[in-house]
Amino acid sequence: MTTRVENKKWILYRHTRNFHLLCEVAKILKSYSKTTITKKEKERLNLRLKELNLYNERNLSLPLDAINHKINQLSYYMFGYQTRIDGVDRFMFSPLGNLLLKNINKDAYVPKIFLTMLWAVQYTHPHGGTDGEFQLYPFRLIYKLLLDDRLKNRLYAYEVAYSIVFTKEINNDLYEKLVVELLRLRKLSNAELTERFQKNPHAYVNAAYEWDYYVSTFFQEAGVLEKVDGELICKLQHGNTKTFRKVTRNYVLIPKSLMNFTKQLLAQYRYDEIPLRLNDEERLREDVVKEIYSFYPQILLDEIGESSKVVQLLNLPKLIEEYSNNPEGETSNLFEEVLVQGFNMFYNIAAKHLGGAGHTDIECLYLTRNKKFAVESKSTANKLIGINVGRLRGHREEIGGRYTIIITPRYVPAARRDIIGTPNVIILASTFAEFLYNCIDNDLRKIDYEDFDKIIEANLGNDVSQDISNMTISKFGMTK
Repeated sequence: MTTRVENKKWILYRHTRNFHLLCEVAKILKSYSKTTITKKEKERLNLRLKELNLYNERNLSLPLDAINHKINQLSYYMFGYQTRIDGVDRFMFSPLGNLLLKNINKDAYVPKIFLTMLWAVQYTHPHGGTDGEFQLYPFRLIYKLLLDDRLKNRLYAYEVAYSIVFTKEINNDLYEKLVVELLRLRKLSNAELTERFQKNPHAYVNAAYEWDYYVSTFFQEAGVLEKVDGELICKLQHGNTKTFRKVTRNYVLIPKSLMNFTKQLLAQYRYDEIPLRLNDEERLREDVVKEIYSFYPQILLDEIGESSKVVQLLNLPKLIEEYSNNPEGETSNLFEEVLVQGFNMFYNIAAKHLGGAGHTDIECLYLTRNKKFAVESKSTANKLIGINVGRLRGHREEIGGRYTIIITPRYVPAARRDIIGTPNVIILASTFAEFLYNCIDNDLRKIDYEDFDKIIEANLGNDVSQDISNMTISKFGMTK
């Protein structure tokens, strides 16, 4: 088993190496979150960056293209994700992206938040371009290696360019082989390394340039790496041009201020965790993307003293899996209790936990319409395989409910077919959590249930997650 793929490699975004510039773009875009980003406004954004001496457009004929590249880079580094609603491209800030902007002037917090954002970056990436053959968390691997005493807690630029970015997957055995490979590389002279790089300069030239010139510098400015200059090994010709890229012995280290927190992240979110699949046959791609961008670890909030009032909602899919796998059944009611809190966030909903044999999990009264409905939580470690509509009908009739909302992390197609023609709907937990999170983040205190009710009444017998998601993005997403 090999750790690498020849010629294919990680795509490391290289549009800018200026971390503060990218944050400034994010801040300006965030200020546009409730308006349309027109061509004129994008031009104004360019002018604002120039006024701040953060941006000099080299090609004045393509200013909008440059801004779009920066939005792509924001997506790559998990500030938020891009989607399309009714033919309009939109950008939704992630919880971590919002948290970074909220704390942008706190120098001690920004590196820890951005490091956590790097922990969420996976290949295959929703907006990254890396080939689907790669299945790993790239920056978790980088930091795992930087914590390895055998490597003297450092990584050289030539090692990243020659070996690491060609790693397609990782586990303990492959990790050990990678460490051995890096240790062997370190024994080579500059002449021997040059010979290796010259054997396939086309494959290595971009790898060297992306990491050494762009990414490591970008990370140093973000405070998540320390970069130390080393000697030049060789120069590689960039294609058929007269441009040459350097291969160096520059190396990076984890800053001392981040050492303990990095170890905490690695202990809770392993470097060899299997990434989510964007091409999951039984899930919409957008649902997978939402789950990727909902990464919001409690250990980060504890580290920076952030309020965790929405953490449970943001982590609903993970909580469902955790509770449903409890061998003693001690947490069987926790998910239901979290959902009660969620529905009571609507100012015109009164939600009460019932549960137990013969009862719906949650009874809800839509106060504005004097209408009752039931909520059923379906926790499952894997996928919900079926829905007993007869049992749900009995639960609904007991409370005089108009319809039933089934909330689950994921399900097989047969479960959806079970509810066709019945007064039941499915809402994915991640979709419900995203809506409530954005209401809280935008300080929307009067959360109205009306839009939910309209969508549900018009789509009984269906999964309404996409409709709820579209509504959320229309309310809170920035138009690109």
